[in-house]
Amino acid sequence: MSDQNKAIQATYFSIIGNTSLAIIKGFAGFFGNSYALIADAIESTTDIFASFLVLFGIKYSSRPADKNHPYGHGRAEPLITFIVVGFLITSATVIAYESIVNINTPHELPKSWTLFVLGAIIIWKEYSFRLVMKRGIEANSSSLKADAWHHRSDAITSIAAFVGITIALILGKGFEAADDWAALFASVFIIYNSYMIFRPALGEIMDEHLYDDLVEKIRLVATTVNGIIATEKCFIRKAGMKYHVDLHAIVNSTITVKEGHDLAHKLKDTLKKEMPYIGNVLIHIEPD
Repeated sequence: MSDQNKAIQATYFSIIGNTSLAIIKGFAGFFGNSYALIADAIESTTDIFASFLVLFGIKYSSRPADKNHPYGHGRAEPLITFIVVGFLITSATVIAYESIVNINTPHELPKSWTLFVLGAIIIWKEYSFRLVMKRGIEANSSSLKADAWHHRSDAITSIAAFVGITIALILGKGFEAADDWAALFASVFIIYNSYMIFRPALGEIMDEHLYDDLVEKIRLVATTVNGIIATEKCFIRKAGMKYHVDLHAIVNSTITVKEGHDLAHKLKDTLKKEMPYIGNVLIHIEPD
């Protein structure tokens, strides 16, 4: 199965999981008198739309190069990541506002059975984070990694809700708003996660150099090609799930232009064979 198909499967997993959890959290929060759970349900609802966006981004960014897009459509993915971050910030803002309102509004203590619901949700969301993040790393997908962080932030909000409800139940009357404070804390954490997701996607759009390990691997593989003496400049930029490489290769200065041309093609083919996640490769031949 290709990395793209694995990424698509992981996104469908997120959509189905978030839809189910949004319903469960919503009902449990309403009937269990817990705004923290309702806040969780709001976040899961925004996660559904975010996952659909990620699915679109993965499919669109994987389109092959064409006349108008000679480097492919990979830059669509970090743009989708920015939109996903927007969903996260929006949900955090709604949760924070409603938490403040509920803190100042008298209400009943949460029901004790909501803790069992939250416990199951925490375990499931952490498992979901690990699965989707693994697929995101395998596919080099920034938007899928962002989707994974949705699961982790969901797990954190659920932990905050669990702590808040536990405090409210143990301390009793006068501490009904403990789970609302927990939801407020969770909203701050979601904002922090939003920045952590946004930063690498911004670096991708700006062609920021973040790939020292990949550069070293490219240099190592390049020198295994017979006729390549060494490498000089090596620039890498990421677009979607692929890395585009500009590489200066040093060869014997006495070879012919055709021999240099053939060597460049051989080097390019070797790099793409050894590292399938490399997209376009531009080789510049330098005389020794």
